[in-house]
Amino acid sequence: MIKIAELRKKSAKDLVKTLKEQQEALMAFRFNISGGKVTNTKEGRNTRRVIAQIKTLLHELEKKASV
Repeated sequence: MIKIAELRKKSAKDLVKTLKEQQEALMAFRFNISGGKVTNTKEGRNTRRVIAQIKTLLHELEKKASV
């Protein structure tokens, strides 16, 4: 799981890249859970949490830029 402190150090471009990677990881997780290949079900929750944190940081950066 990525820590919020690590995310705050990244630029907006890197955050967008990380967001896409996490969204792909969540899609793969959902595919694997439907196939019965996943044993760690907390992985999906952690991935969703990271996606929400990244989106929040991007929104904060957007608000700072508009002010």
